[in-house]
Amino acid sequence: MPKPNFVSLPGRQRPPPRGIRSVGRADAARRLRISIFVRRREPLDLAGLASTMLPQSRIYFSHLELATSHGGDPKDLALVEDYVRSCGLTVVESNFVRRRMVVEGTIAQLEDAFDVEVVRWEHELGVSQGCNGPVRVPATLGAIVTGVFGLDDRPVASSHLRRLKKKAAAPSFAGYTGEQVAGFYDFPAGVDGTGQVIGIIELGGGFRPADLTTYFSEIGVPLPSVTAVGVGAGTNDPTTAEGADGEVMLDIEVAGAVAPGAKIVVYFAAGATDQDFLDVISYAVHDSTNNPAVLSISWGGPESSADGTFQTQFDEILQSAAALGITVTAASGDSGAADEPPTDWDGKVHVDFPASSPNILACGATSIQVSGTKVTAESIWNENVTDKKDTSFGASGGGISEIFPVPAYQTGLKLPPNASTGGTGRGVPDVAGDGDPATGFRVRVDGQEFPVGGTSAVAPLWAGLVALLNQKLGHRAGLMNALLYANPAALQQITTGNNECGTAHVGYVAGPGWNACSGLGRPIGTKVLAALQG
Repeated sequence: MPKPNFVSLPGRQRPPPRGIRSVGRADAARRLRISIFVRRREPLDLAGLASTMLPQSRIYFSHLELATSHGGDPKDLALVEDYVRSCGLTVVESNFVRRRMVVEGTIAQLEDAFDVEVVRWEHELGVSQGCNGPVRVPATLGAIVTGVFGLDDRPVASSHLRRLKKKAAAPSFAGYTGEQVAGFYDFPAGVDGTGQVIGIIELGGGFRPADLTTYFSEIGVPLPSVTAVGVGAGTNDPTTAEGADGEVMLDIEVAGAVAPGAKIVVYFAAGATDQDFLDVISYAVHDSTNNPAVLSISWGGPESSADGTFQTQFDEILQSAAALGITVTAASGDSGAADEPPTDWDGKVHVDFPASSPNILACGATSIQVSGTKVTAESIWNENVTDKKDTSFGASGGGISEIFPVPAYQTGLKLPPNASTGGTGRGVPDVAGDGDPATGFRVRVDGQEFPVGGTSAVAPLWAGLVALLNQKLGHRAGLMNALLYANPAALQQITTGNNECGTAHVGYVAGPGWNACSGLGRPIGTKVLAALQG
């Protein structure tokens, strides 16, 4: 059979790991399962849903309507299936709703099918696998296939959680609960999220039901309904408080304390590769059984840490979420404008993905001072250190995207240029909230209790708020970015502090209006509700 003419998939290719010592071919006999995504049957227009139209006036798609009009075309999937079978590959799953096909075969078969060489790299972080050159498909499928994922096993995201340094801890500070912070921020009263479903995306770790029972009993909040959903090989797999369990428990405990009447569904991926992340977000968005109204993501990585095909595909899934009326909140990163720990930093600014997607509500972090039940002062969270050996550095992520252009809802702002490239782009974050570990949240993880923070705490805080807003409105808020930008008085501006990094103080400074440290500011819950009510 003659070899077809191949074309490269569009998008910036992910660079090899830093500090490579050797390169060799991957084990040709090793079997892999990969995910292939295809184009939509028809383009999706979000102009109305991404506007200042009030939630009550919005008409969202049902899952069935979205799948039949803007899912994958079965004819396209059939063409892809014919091709991969001709290459000796096995089709494990084909799903037009998610526009996704799962295929299995040896690395040798996959290399031949996608005209690519799969290699192993040895570097300072260990050993990893990826592609030497772009992934390619036959020209006849070039307009159909939008991404091939699973050949690269490097993580594209990490948890955005920060534990409190013991030396910085006030002896008596155990951390605030989500309910307390909701009170500080004047979240709407008389609602608890009843009737709402909050989805939480996790790329590892797990929760222990006994810990949740104890925690909510201790803080005097009703125990929310919490369900684990494994995606692919993902499972609820708690290990230790030092692992990813801290992220999982923080997300559940913050969102659950804000909206205990909501049902919480935790979607577990098998890992943090591009394939894992895409598979879990795709599953959650198209989960017509649990039907989440809001999704919280506390994982991410610098835009430069993944290829453009992954980011484009992820953003297309977020567009589907907007069409379904799902609000997606995401942490903006915990390493300031660098978005990289001091040990890995290249000296340039980066923004975090997926927070940089224009179809997400990106959440930065602040530090609060409280007297009684009132916040008396609030500034940008920043623990800037200059010692490269100190990986505990933490600060609110934010800056200017190098991937996504300025969205319509930010066109009236005076966005700063990217501090490294001077270019323009989508500004991150959109909003903020308490995330300094020293003023952060009390959590219970694997039998231990301690205060934590990071922008990871802010994404579930806003997710809980959205659940309350949806209940009060009687309608999904959906993609609410444009409404927030049109009503800046619904948020308290944070004008003190910065997210600069290192001795050169690379980054951005807070100030009046939107800034690249805290966005529009932290919520004034009742005013956010009023803005959505019009």
